[in-house]
Amino acid sequence: MKALHFGAGNIGRGFIGKLLADAGISLTFADVNQAVLDALNARHSYQVHVVGEQEQVDTVSGVNAVSSAGDAVIDLIADVDLITTAVGPVVLERIAPAIAKGLIKRRAAGNDRPLNIIACENMVRGTSELKACVLKALGEEDKTWVEAHVGFVDSAVDRIVPPSARADDDPLAVTVETFSEWIVDKTQFKGALPPIPGMEPTDNLMAFVERKLFTLNTGHAITAWLGQQAGHQTICEAILDKNVRAVVQSAMEESGEVLIRRYGFDAASHAAYIQKILGRFENPYLKDDVERVGRQPLRKLSAGDRLIKPLLGTLEYGLPHAGLVKGIAAGLRYQSQEDAQAQQLMQLLAEKGPRDALAQISGLDANSSVVTEVVNAYNTQA
Repeated sequence: MKALHFGAGNIGRGFIGKLLADAGISLTFADVNQAVLDALNARHSYQVHVVGEQEQVDTVSGVNAVSSAGDAVIDLIADVDLITTAVGPVVLERIAPAIAKGLIKRRAAGNDRPLNIIACENMVRGTSELKACVLKALGEEDKTWVEAHVGFVDSAVDRIVPPSARADDDPLAVTVETFSEWIVDKTQFKGALPPIPGMEPTDNLMAFVERKLFTLNTGHAITAWLGQQAGHQTICEAILDKNVRAVVQSAMEESGEVLIRRYGFDAASHAAYIQKILGRFENPYLKDDVERVGRQPLRKLSAGDRLIKPLLGTLEYGLPHAGLVKGIAAGLRYQSQEDAQAQQLMQLLAEKGPRDALAQISGLDANSSVVTEVVNAYNTQA
């Protein structure tokens, strides 16, 4: 079996690419970073440092790489059995034209073998968004062929992969936590499901997408934002601050009540899942900077993302949401000279104030009581 993976960054190499290679799949990475491409093609292997109480170093072998901007990637799309991505949500639209060209070439070559495409991104139904972008670049006959032969499989992914700080400046060095979770919608595959250890199929993907979004992503963002306010440098330092932890845990419990109502999760099992997430944040071997984790506040405070979506759920079911409110207020106070969205947020707050800025970012009614609650929390955090 042959696979093409878009994105040879830390998540691509340390998570999805590793699972594919470990499954014995012939793997090619596609990326625009020439230093990484050259290193992969020179060595055909790299090391993954798995950190926790029992640190280990795993070697991923038998890989190669191509430029995602060249013709070679189109040739591969016409031939491989599986395509995965870990490029970041905003990049999916950029790789769609190349995928479309590859699918056109695949059809022209008479390759009717099932092909499955899985976007492994930190977003809800990323593959469906990628599919929409790909279909825009296809004619009607090609669209019909793609619908028959190509599966666009949505997934939920979870693994903390901070930037590597290896002293040897190895472009392939990557550090990951022990925990990983890759859940895929088995109803969307064409042909047989590929046998990949670590890939978990389900017919109820949205339950797991929102479980991760409302727990890991919600808690991670709030830990970063409140941690920055408290002067902490890393997620580990921040979550060990009892004041930060109290808000983070409260927010995750509030969002958890939404999940229990919506999907019927067992309350005790979900409480244990929250504690597992908090334990992952405490991992002292992951030097995950609060400034990095807090980036892109405009996206993270948007209607369908990790704070506003669970907040809307608490309003739907009439549930408490004080922790989520404090988290949203902290997001409005996030600052970074390295993040364009943080700069845009500061400008928006200066121009409109917190009430109208939040309404514009989140889609919430500026005159609603919950926005007033956030504004009060924002002013309290000053």
